[in-house]
This record gives sequence, C-alpha cells and structure tokens, in this order.
Amino acid sequence: MSDLIKPFRINVPQTELDELQQRLALTRWTTEQTEESPWQQGVPLERAKALVDYWQTQYSWRRCEEALNRFDNFVYTADDVDIHFIHVRSRHTSARPLLLTHGWPGSILEFTDIIDRLINPQDHGGSAEDAFHLVIPSLPGFGFSGKPATAGWNVEKIARTWGDIMLALGYQAYVAQGGDWGSAVTLSMASQKLEGLQGIHLNLVIAMPNPGEELTPEEQAALIPAMQYIKDGNGYAVIQTTRPQTIGYSLSDSPVGLATWIYEKFQNWSDCGGDPESIFSKDRLLDNISLYWLTNSGHSSARLYWESFNKSFAGVTTDLPVGVTVYPKDVSTPCEKWVARLYPNLIYFNSPTEGGHFPAMEQPQGFVEELRKTFAKLKLG
Repeated sequence: MSDLIKPFRINVPQTELDELQQRLALTRWTTEQTEESPWQQGVPLERAKALVDYWQTQYSWRRCEEALNRFDNFVYTADDVDIHFIHVRSRHTSARPLLLTHGWPGSILEFTDIIDRLINPQDHGGSAEDAFHLVIPSLPGFGFSGKPATAGWNVEKIARTWGDIMLALGYQAYVAQGGDWGSAVTLSMASQKLEGLQGIHLNLVIAMPNPGEELTPEEQAALIPAMQYIKDGNGYAVIQTTRPQTIGYSLSDSPVGLATWIYEKFQNWSDCGGDPESIFSKDRLLDNISLYWLTNSGHSSARLYWESFNKSFAGVTTDLPVGVTVYPKDVSTPCEKWVARLYPNLIYFNSPTEGGHFPAMEQPQGFVEELRKTFAKLKLG
C-alpha cells in the first residue's frame, strides 16, 4: 500500500458532543404560518422540534461512531488535503474493486447498509461472482475528509484523486458508482478515461430531449420532476453555488439550522410519501446530520456547488460502458432514449417502481441488484 495512505480511526472528542447538547438547549425557534401543505415553506416547526428533541435526549453518536470503526478507515493525502475513505475487501479473491461516491446532503453513511451485501453476496441472494471489494471515500470538505484551503477542488480534480487512490491501493482494474455529486465525479472519471476504470453505474443522470423534439405522453411525464426541481426545489443550490461562505456561517453556528437544511432534502427527494421517517429512522437521519455537524462540514461541503454545480451535471459524456438506474422519486427521471444519446455505450438501463435520491438507503437490496446486473456485463481486464 502507498505511503500516502494512513490508517484512521474516528473518535469525536466528548467536548464536541457536550457543546452540541448546549447549543441544542439554547435553540431560538422560528414561528410558522398556516399552510395548505405542511412542507410548503420548508420543514414544519413541529417536525423540527421533534427531531431536535430526539437528538438531544435519545440519540447516541457513539453508536454510529462504533459502527463506522468496524470498517477499515484510512486517509489519503492529496495536495495537502486528507481524503478519508473506507476500504473493505471481500473474502472472495475474484471480487471486483468498486468505488462508491456519495453526494450532498449524503455521506459515506449512505452505503453502510449495502457493504455486507456487496462483499458477501452469498449471504444476500447472490453468488461469489457478485462480490466486490469496496472503496468508499468522503468528498473533500465532507465528513472526515479535509477542507481545501484554496479553490480548485472541482469535480474533475476529485475524479483524478479518486483514480490515484485506486491505483495507490493496487487496483489496476475497477468499476465505479455514484449518485448526486457522486454521479458527477464518477462520470468525470469516465470522461477523463482514468487508468484502470472499466465501467460505471449512475443513479442520477441529467438528460433532456432535443430542442423542438416531439414528445410522447410518457416522455412529457419524464420531464416533470426536473421541471419541478427548477421551479421549486433548487433554492438551496443557488445559494450554495453563489454564496457558500455566507450560508456557511449559519450551517456552522446552528445545529438546528444545519439539521433542517439537510432534513428537508431527505423528505423532498426520497420515496417516502411526504414523511421521511416512514423510511428513515430518526437515528439514521441524525447519524448523517451529526456527521456534518461534528466535522463542521456544512460550509465546506457547500463549496463544491461553487466549484462545479453549473458545469458538471449536464452534457458530460463518455464512451466507457455505463449502467443507469432512474428512480421514480429522484429529482431527474430521464427516459432511456435521452440517456442513450449521452452514453453511446449504455450497457444497462432500468426504471424501478420505487425509490428516490438515496437508493442505497431507501432500497438497499434492490440497489445492490442494480449494481450486480450492470457490472455482470463487464469483463475486467
């Protein structure tokens, strides 16, 4: 293993946990107005108070910390920035190396429910041929990765760094997967044809019809989520793309502000019928929120929008093998025809009947099956 890779153990100081409790106790709450829809202006006050009360009185970060430390954690240093990642090898020597990249407001915690399913497929309805070795990095500025002190850590640079990590681990041939920002990074890896990368799977694709193209009723319906996102769902992105430093003060100073900033997206982007806690437990939600708070990465994660948001999601193409899964409650639900125009080597496409923006958390077994079906079509060389 490369000298640039060092073991890492998660151990949040107790003083940080104590300070969080103090801040939660001193919360100054907003008021709210009566609305036709309880989420029309954002997280309802009653829901926010219930989540924060649980955070303060019942939630345990140490449980989450212990679970993460059961995996092998490392950091890789690139341009003075430490990149944190989990590395889990399957017992099957023929396992494929697979790089998994999260997005915002997610984290490496998106993938914890699928790790055992991927490394031990025979215990989860698969065979030894379905096994993967896993590398799961935290994006720079997210979680336990370092916070870049200078501009330039855009999607393209992150993609190259991911390739360097895979080579440093000794993986000469591998595949990669991503959603949200992970989709942009993974696609950039493919478009740059990084050494060793054999194929990719994406669960977020921005693909549109050609101007003036006549659309079928099904294609018109496929446009609705993206149009709704542009109309009513991208305010957070505009702010983080244009003024990440300004919103960063609120995200760094107020745990309730950070929590609701994130909580709303799990409600709005998941297949939860309007109630995020119908599919995510409070513990699961607060694990992710606490990871952002305890690493003070609300502001630093927002900077990735400033670096790359307007140039990394649409129009990027590759001739490497690509598999795509479009979930019905995601922010973009393009049809296969539009996706195939972007990726001439589209080897797999599927539209499940359930699932949203966080499929590894929402539909872990189904998501694993999507990866198996995609990468079974590849022969690593």
